[in-house]
Amino acid sequence: MDINKLFSDKKFLEQEIVFFTEKKHIRKIGSNPELAQSHLKKARHNMEFYKLNKEQHKFNDWLVVTLYYSLYHSALALITRKKYTSKNHYATILLLIKEYAITREEAKLLNELSISKEDAELYTQLKDDRHDASYATTIKFNNETIEEYENKVLDFINKAEELMQSNH
Repeated sequence: MDINKLFSDKKFLEQEIVFFTEKKHIRKIGSNPELAQSHLKKARHNMEFYKLNKEQHKFNDWLVVTLYYSLYHSALALITRKKYTSKNHYATILLLIKEYAITREEAKLLNELSISKEDAELYTQLKDDRHDASYATTIKFNNETIEEYENKVLDFINKAEELMQSNH
């Protein structure tokens, strides 16, 4: 996934969205604030599980999986708020970029209330690591990586909750 291209080439972003819409991985839905809130609750629920187990460093691979799904449910909450549903992780990031990415000028005004390129990169990196953690036969995640992800995922969940409450 070329995050830079998705942010810089709006035509490419739209083509990708059309592709996933035609494959029915992206659908427009009606307003469903309850579903959006349920996704945020699931994100927080996953973080509770993470906190209960984060001292069990033997299972860092599963901690990465838990963090990823916390992040993913936050993303699903945001796209649900914009009246979309997604059945594909890549399609979800496309919708986040389309609906929540902002210009540099807007960033000065809304600093924290936007999905930044760094948020998108976190999503894709954690997605890749979640795949490795789930399917690889080696364990490669150290405690520092886990803590860094934890902080970034919590920041994203907090941002998602703020966005859900704003008119942005």
